[in-house]
Amino acid sequence: MLVGALALAVTNVYAAELMTKAEFEKVESQYEKIGDISTSNEMSTADAKEDLIKKADEKGADVLVLTSGQTDNKIHGTANIYKKK
Repeated sequence: MLVGALALAVTNVYAAELMTKAEFEKVESQYEKIGDISTSNEMSTADAKEDLIKKADEKGADVLVLTSGQTDNKIHGTANIYKKK
């Protein structure tokens, strides 16, 4: 599943933390949703993940949770972003 592949470890220098849905459910009460982000036309899952984390950082998010992913020729992904309350 692409969402799982996007969650694989990739070195980044961003502040936003990528969490799985299961991880986020444990701390959800500490955060408020501030939006949704997406990426498209990426060549690898690592590129898609890095782009999503970068976009989350740009919007001031502390956490992002992947919500979808596709691999129709190029990789597309979406995530919800959250800020600590």
